[in-house]
Amino acid sequence: MLEKFLDKTEFTSYDDFMANFKVKVPENFNFGYDVVDAWAEKTPEKEALLWTNDKGEVRHFTFADIKRESDKTASFFQSLGIGRGDRVMLILKRHYQFWFSIIALHKLGATVIPATHLLTPKDIKYRCEMADIKAIVCAGDKVIVDHIEKALPQCPTVKAVVSTGPVVPEGWYDFNSSIEKAAPFHRPEFANTNDDVSLLYFTSGTTGEPKMVAHDFTYPLGHIITASYWHNLSEDSLHLTLADTGWGKAVWGKLYGQWIAGADVFVYDFDKFEPVDVLHMIQNYNITSLCAPPTIFRFLIREDLTKFNLSTLKYCTIAGEALNPSVFDEWKKLTGIKLMEGFGQTETTLTVATYPWCEPKPGSMGLKGPEYDIDLVDDNDDPVEDGVHGEIVVRLNPAKKPLGLFKEYLNDPDLTEEAMHDGLYHTGDVAWRDEDGYYWFVGRKDDVIKSSGYRIGPFEVESALMTHPAVVECAITGVPDEVRGQVVKATVVLAADYKGKEGPELIKDIQNHVKRVTAPYKYPRIVEFVEELPKTISGKIRRAAIRKD
Repeated sequence: MLEKFLDKTEFTSYDDFMANFKVKVPENFNFGYDVVDAWAEKTPEKEALLWTNDKGEVRHFTFADIKRESDKTASFFQSLGIGRGDRVMLILKRHYQFWFSIIALHKLGATVIPATHLLTPKDIKYRCEMADIKAIVCAGDKVIVDHIEKALPQCPTVKAVVSTGPVVPEGWYDFNSSIEKAAPFHRPEFANTNDDVSLLYFTSGTTGEPKMVAHDFTYPLGHIITASYWHNLSEDSLHLTLADTGWGKAVWGKLYGQWIAGADVFVYDFDKFEPVDVLHMIQNYNITSLCAPPTIFRFLIREDLTKFNLSTLKYCTIAGEALNPSVFDEWKKLTGIKLMEGFGQTETTLTVATYPWCEPKPGSMGLKGPEYDIDLVDDNDDPVEDGVHGEIVVRLNPAKKPLGLFKEYLNDPDLTEEAMHDGLYHTGDVAWRDEDGYYWFVGRKDDVIKSSGYRIGPFEVESALMTHPAVVECAITGVPDEVRGQVVKATVVLAADYKGKEGPELIKDIQNHVKRVTAPYKYPRIVEFVEELPKTISGKIRRAAIRKD
């Protein structure tokens, strides 16, 4: 399948990759027809999805199965009046019906809005108002259904609600029985252009209301790099990305690039994360590749890995938040596998990564990729030298949008202009670049602390703090100071063994530890202990909320 979109698929080095990676973008590309149905025609019995849940149920789906089920789902959606440009919200957790639904909606030229099951009625109302949502398809859990029911009277654009069960309220459609009764699917005469909006994500910013990030139908092709050249997948791979389908990371790791590469996607559908369960999945199903945020690896390395046979696991990637070097070192010591970090945003595909030809530097995001012209700039948009903090930007070519970069913040031209102007897309993230071209994450632009003339990134201090045995989780913020402008404050969640030991002695020990691990001027002059950190709905630490306290 890669040959369909790339002239050259094998690369001998990073330089070869940068010089010769080129994607051929078909006219009116549609992932449902051009990838899923193409695999179903070429190798119908090839497994596409291996799904299991915490109740022990297991389902195997070939590409022929995915084509058949997505066609039935598309026909059912057609019966609801859903077609090109209509917006449908999917709240499907890790249920396999998500894959049927998103492929079906692509085939119809509709716009998919993935959403988390953690949405409140207020969140649902906001999304329906902002996006003129026509239908909602959800997992039939009582809490999810109840929240939708409470929101519906204030969501006049919603014409149909669908549940996978077991809870299916009166007036709702039962997903499973409805697709079985659907008429034979007739492909629309014209489903989409490349420029149509296929995906709409509500980003959970750390301040303000969520923005609507619009991606066009070519977006999946931007994830060829994600799967084939960062996850390092092939047709023989069984890949697990730990992400709920409500987040952008799901299509990064559980769908687009993986199926273009012909890999088998492993899905573990659970309600409560248990590190031991993930290790059992790797062992019992012979998973070959794993991608997860650093938090997951922090939990995994606390388990006794000698109790598990992880011999099939060959490759691990890490993203979602910056990687603490201590996690890299411990995972490699326990498994022999290097964690290959990557960086991107809801607005982009993979922009910076550690590729198979590159030696990882623990804590570095890696090197820029061939699809994005990445640079670092100062407050005047002038490039900064190696070793100097700067905002990560994408240099834009007026003749060709980078494949995978979002179209716009829907219905918000001012916000779009604020992010994309003067030939640059501003990510809002700050990093520095070393002499080898590796990028090192510093923090969000608004979170960088300016103290006594120093610019201090929250992440570098958090990384130092995380190596102290008392610290389970932490957040670094700047607080006003008359002498220094700002001073560093650490808000810390303590490990169980240290609870009850809060006091001047522990604070001093933590401060001295940071001085030893990183540059002494970065140490937190204020240390506060809390039971938990405030977070957004997507799990990001809300530093703005901490600064207000």
